[in-house]
Amino acid sequence: MSIPDNPDLPVEDAKGRLRAAGLRCTASRIAVLQCLSRCSAPAPAPDISTALHDYGFDKSTIYRNLGELSDAGLVTRLDLGDSMRRYELTDKNANGPVHHPHFVCGECGKVQCLDGYQFRLAPERGAAPLPGEIDEVLVRGRCRECAKH
Repeated sequence: MSIPDNPDLPVEDAKGRLRAAGLRCTASRIAVLQCLSRCSAPAPAPDISTALHDYGFDKSTIYRNLGELSDAGLVTRLDLGDSMRRYELTDKNANGPVHHPHFVCGECGKVQCLDGYQFRLAPERGAAPLPGEIDEVLVRGRCRECAKH
C-alpha cells in the first residue's frame, strides 16, 4: 500500500485531538495521525512505519505510537486474523466512535472501508441475546480485481 504525500489533517487539528485525549503533542504522534488521514483504507503498521521512516521516525516509535493512539481512542485497530494489524483514524460524533464495516478480499487480502453502508443485526424469534458488544463488522468476498480472473 502506498500512502499519499499530502496531509489531510492539519497540524493544529492533530494537536487538538491529542490534547483532547490527554496525550502530549509529539512530532511522531502528529505524523502518525497525518499519515492515517491520507489513507482511504485501514493501513498496515509496516506501511505506516515505512511511510514515516524518511522523516526520521524509527519503527519502534511508530509502533508504540500506534498502540498509544489506539488505547486513547484516536485510532482504530483492526485485527483480521492474519497477524497484520491495520489502523485508521477513529471517526467520532457527539455520541462517541462511529463504526463502519470493512470489506476484505479473501484472495488478495485487500481491505476497504464500506463508508455509507450500514448492517443491521436483527435476531430471529427466540434467538439468544448477543454474547457481547460488537466492535466491528467484516464482510468477506472477492474484490473486483480478483473477480476478473
